[in-house]
Amino acid sequence: MANIASARKRARQAETNRQRNMATRSRFRTAVKKVLKAVRAGDKDGATSAYQAAVPVIDKTVTKGIIHANKAARHKSRLNARIRQM
Repeated sequence: MANIASARKRARQAETNRQRNMATRSRFRTAVKKVLKAVRAGDKDGATSAYQAAVPVIDKTVTKGIIHANKAARHKSRLNARIRQM
């Protein structure tokens, strides 16, 4: 454990940020899984609406610095390709 007050505060901030980042990453993964689930079920309308809901979540994850912009673009591209393939 940290002995200096500023180090204790930094440890608290790091834990808060870690939990916030984990929540954002979880939201991202859930949004992607919803699209994939709809694609596997063969529900094109459901997949399209899930994709439209997932895009802002993916973009927000990039804005927060949780994932890289190229990773987000890759996810969006591949999800969209799967929907178009249906």
